[in-house]
Amino acid sequence: MTTKPVVLPPDAPDAPNAPGIIQFAPPPPDEMTAFFKVNFPGYPNSLADHFGSPETTIITSEIAAALMLTSDWEGVRYPDLLIAFGVDPAAGLARNGYLIPEQGKPPDFVLEIASERTGYRDETVKRQDYAGMGVPEYWRFDPTGGRFYRVHRTHIAGDRLVDGEYRPITIHRMDAEHYWGHSDALNLDLCWENGELRWYDPAAQRYLPTFDDERAARRTAEVQRDAAEARAAAEANRAAAAEARARLLEEELRRRQNP
Repeated sequence: MTTKPVVLPPDAPDAPNAPGIIQFAPPPPDEMTAFFKVNFPGYPNSLADHFGSPETTIITSEIAAALMLTSDWEGVRYPDLLIAFGVDPAAGLARNGYLIPEQGKPPDFVLEIASERTGYRDETVKRQDYAGMGVPEYWRFDPTGGRFYRVHRTHIAGDRLVDGEYRPITIHRMDAEHYWGHSDALNLDLCWENGELRWYDPAAQRYLPTFDDERAARRTAEVQRDAAEARAAAEANRAAAAEARARLLEEELRRRQNP
């Protein structure tokens, strides 16, 4: 994957040729783990539908997030999922990243999906970096159930920023295949279910739908519609047959009355 140029507005205070200013987007992330657990299921769309307000909300994955952009890329991270409220999505699109001074606040929520290469950094270096950025909540998800997280061996973990330091969020174990914790930043439960990431809305008491859920719902609706149409057609046929029988009986009655 090649790097993409940063598109700066004409009145941007940091001219592209100024010393120490990034002229191109940072290098791509190490692995595309977000695709399989975040993007492929369709969670950015599902979360966007859930929260609404697209003009002030950013929900995206694997774009650069940093306190500042410097020529050595120090402190630049690519969260597998980044959510920020009350911000300017157009500025993020133009910058091809989330620059905290430009947005006026850190992201509200960051999630990393573990891989064999990135698991240790998710628990250590990235945790320090996101705390330094002031991200209120930092979550980690290991589809293997803890094999990639060698430090704490956790299925799913979350930290909440308190006085500049991360404090662990309570993770509940339902059984060997179900773990969950609550995000105050999103007012949603993050769930580890049989190695899959799910999002549960405790207020509505339902899961946010995946693409598969939506396809299944469409198929169910189609089957129900076809069944309803079939029932309506059958009822119409029965009604027509009954009407035809009634006409025949009336005709037979008239013939008998008038031989």
